[in-house]
Amino acid sequence: MSVVIISDLHSNIEALDAVLGHAQTLARESRGRIDAVWCTGDIVGYGADPAAVIARVRQIDAVCVAGNHDLVACGKMDVEDFNPIAATAALWQGTQLAPEERDWLASLPLVRQVGRAQGRSESTFTLVHGSLRAPEWEYLLDEEAAEAHFALQTTPYSFVGHSHQQFHVVEDPGGPRFVPAANASRAVFGDRRLILNSGSTGQPRDGDPRAGYILYDQDAATATWYRVEYDIPAAQKKIVDAGLNTWLAERLAIGH
Repeated sequence: MSVVIISDLHSNIEALDAVLGHAQTLARESRGRIDAVWCTGDIVGYGADPAAVIARVRQIDAVCVAGNHDLVACGKMDVEDFNPIAATAALWQGTQLAPEERDWLASLPLVRQVGRAQGRSESTFTLVHGSLRAPEWEYLLDEEAAEAHFALQTTPYSFVGHSHQQFHVVEDPGGPRFVPAANASRAVFGDRRLILNSGSTGQPRDGDPRAGYILYDQDAATATWYRVEYDIPAAQKKIVDAGLNTWLAERLAIGH
């Protein structure tokens, strides 16, 4: 079984399609196929193609949870805690969606359990956008946040998003240990519980503008991080043409 894990798509159809194409190519080269796609939220926000990204996610039957930008776009969250640029873009997203698309976003849970490893009857993975302590908002970037998340994690492994960073966290006896990820780096699923962040597909913020994702190989019990080139100028032009803040276009080129 091979699963693509994506997060923080942020209405960037160019990045999403590049990631899906890259994953399919890897699957063909290994004479396999992609069995599922899991998304840890923020399907919309910032970018210029919310409807197209929702359509693609639904077309591939991705298993999704809601992120904070999704909740704003469907009217379930206000923008009180957003910065002005993010707030304007988040509210704009909702105006670009049909009622049925907003209803679909509103139907997404904040947390869900998915997947089963060989020989296990219970779910193996938890999906959440921020953290299990604060699903919509918490940036899981330090030991205290990781400890609180692990205390609520009832599955061996979990995937998170929100921070737009690629890494995983190992539950060591001495406390959570953060391990940064790079292109083609790999984590092995074993006895210790893990938290994994696939990074952002649509708006990376780690200095690398390439779209990020994880490929989970059930047979090998591994998760591999990848970065993928995509048509950044096309995504930038759409943002500018939509009248959104130009910083949202500029940051795509620098991964910030």
